[in-house]
Amino acid sequence: MEDWAEIRRLHRSEQMPIRAIARHLGISKNTVKRALARDAPPKYERPAKGSIVDAVEPQIRELLRAFPEMPSTVIGERIGWTRGRTVLFDRIAELRPLFRVPDPVSRIDYRPGELAQCDLWFPPVDIPVGFDQVVRPPVLVMVSGYSRIITA
Repeated sequence: MEDWAEIRRLHRSEQMPIRAIARHLGISKNTVKRALARDAPPKYERPAKGSIVDAVEPQIRELLRAFPEMPSTVIGERIGWTRGRTVLFDRIAELRPLFRVPDPVSRIDYRPGELAQCDLWFPPVDIPVGFDQVVRPPVLVMVSGYSRIITA
């Protein structure tokens, strides 16, 4: 990426010709031409390869559908897994939440700004306001549901 940026800088800012850039950086003229023709820096992309677990994933899904809490070791035995444990256990860990029944008492998540709770608090403190008068004013307390910041 640094070479791509340097090639473009030398060509555009320094007005250096392609052949001089290639000689200066020790690269091919064709490489310089390709770098100048691209609008974005080059990035390495490799086609995704399948995992060895892909072949048995339907069996894993069937077992998790019937028994969502079945241990990974038992799933491995039932599907006849003879290869490495880590690859299988990682895939099971990815799939297991899809088949678990949601807990009705689980914690609720809020988006920022979605919810705030407001309450009045009456502290047991007498505050003199003058002319021998004392009051106990209420305090407005607010709690944000997302960040749980409390302020009064």
